[in-house]
Amino acid sequence: MKPIQVGLLGIGVVGSGTFNVLKRNQEEIKRRAGRGIEITMVADLDTARARAAVGEGVQVVNDARAVIANPDIDIVIELIGGTNIAKTLVLEAIAAGKHVVTANKALLAVHGTEIFAAASARGVMVAFEAAVAGGIPIIKALREGLTANRIQWIAGIINGTTNFILSEMRDKGLDFGVVLKEAQALGYAEADPTFDIEGIDAAHKATLMSAIAFGVPVQFDKAYIEGITKLGAADIKYAEQLGYRIKLLGITKRRQGDANQGQADGIELRVHPCLIPAKRLIAKVEGAMNAVVVQGDAVGTTLYYGKGAGSEPTASAVIADLVDITRLQSADPHHRVPHLAFQPNAMSDLKVLPMSAVVTSYYLRLRVADETGVLAKVTGILAEAGISIDAVLQREADEVSGSARVAQTDVIILTHDCVEAKMNAAIAQMQALPSVLEPITRIRKEELA
Repeated sequence: MKPIQVGLLGIGVVGSGTFNVLKRNQEEIKRRAGRGIEITMVADLDTARARAAVGEGVQVVNDARAVIANPDIDIVIELIGGTNIAKTLVLEAIAAGKHVVTANKALLAVHGTEIFAAASARGVMVAFEAAVAGGIPIIKALREGLTANRIQWIAGIINGTTNFILSEMRDKGLDFGVVLKEAQALGYAEADPTFDIEGIDAAHKATLMSAIAFGVPVQFDKAYIEGITKLGAADIKYAEQLGYRIKLLGITKRRQGDANQGQADGIELRVHPCLIPAKRLIAKVEGAMNAVVVQGDAVGTTLYYGKGAGSEPTASAVIADLVDITRLQSADPHHRVPHLAFQPNAMSDLKVLPMSAVVTSYYLRLRVADETGVLAKVTGILAEAGISIDAVLQREADEVSGSARVAQTDVIILTHDCVEAKMNAAIAQMQALPSVLEPITRIRKEELA
């Protein structure tokens, strides 16, 4: 049988990895797919680089549209990135009847609803395993392996750059700025690391997992996003003393509302630093590795761990998508696995809840004047707000703030679960106390039990 012919748009790190792995393992892949899969055409603005990467026998062009227009190309791999030209090219490939494989989480998190609708109407597939957690097959697990389950929640370390930074801060006791420079020097962080350290990259991925888990449209604009730039070494140290580690998590949960309290059903979709118990397996994920925990009603807790980025790990996911499409391209489109796991006419209208309605527990650190009655005032405010305290830790401040050099101490409080709106109001009251000397640090806490 004639091999499936693939056109590759962009041959950077992941593109070259995809070409190399596909060539190296071609016989094994053919045995799995039932026919050969060959990259026969590559588009890249740097044609010299592309030619050096693929050698002879592959057509190299500098115009992506030439790949899409080629009638011999069955599948287009989009590895350009971004949400502008990539969106245009993906939609043009779909319109031309080409199946699409992409690693572009930003594109799908922002424009996925439009792209999937176009693909369904044209009867082609858009596969995106590589868009979330690199080589970890979390998309396939959510769409297929866990299809019997009512997914309850997902929590993931889905950005290797931030996990590396937090691991180094914990191991070496250094502040964020120092470790960021180290990460950039080692190539773990980009020259402009904003998408990573501000949580945007993780939010793109969490948005896709949320849509697949709960059968809702992709809703990146509804996600709450908070990065790691304000974390200090002191908080990581205190968390450790309390039996926790701080990770940047992408979290999505199905929430059942309480009619008595005026709460509607909905979905939590959030990315932020989080205290998690050090005994949890996900807390032990260090360096640039990724991990995702999924809680299903039938299977219980499952953990997926591995490399979330890199040339060949991501290529592994891209090629898995190529194999899936090769197996299924001749199948009736209505019998294929839906893009977001649920049939398009059975999608849910569950709303993404505002952050003020989220329920979680908290770590609070207050730099206060070391004087009688301060702790009583703070705990009194929390009690009046109906916020229950789990633990209190008091430590002498490492550094003295302000010019008066008054005696100062750090008060660290762990709370039980409460609605975020209550915590926001309580923090505002505590911040107004004259004895609270600095902005209060608030980090959310998840037991992941």
